[in-house]
Amino acid sequence: MENHRIFKTTFASVYPHYINKVEKKGRTKTELDTIICWLTGYTQEALKHQIDNKKDFETFFAEAPQLNEHVSKITGVICGYRVEDIENPLMQKIRYLDKLVDELAKGKTLEKILRS
Repeated sequence: MENHRIFKTTFASVYPHYINKVEKKGRTKTELDTIICWLTGYTQEALKHQIDNKKDFETFFAEAPQLNEHVSKITGVICGYRVEDIENPLMQKIRYLDKLVDELAKGKTLEKILRS
């Protein structure tokens, strides 16, 4: 898994799919951006910069100011894997994000998603 193709996929190419997924379920782009910024420590402007500059997932997470201190509270199964058991640190971060997006699309409140 060291060189999984998702690592070199641009975040900007996946972001519209995240938006589509949450909007189809009645959620908003603003809520999506809130959870991305919560996870990564990016500001809204810095997130836009990452998207505009077509950073790949590896760079997106490498340049993230700071992963949220409550990230260990993100648990459960995504794509058939328990996120807390994923060994590759980058893949785990990507799956944390996927899990948060899924929770948003499934109607969880932002308070619960952000582990407040």
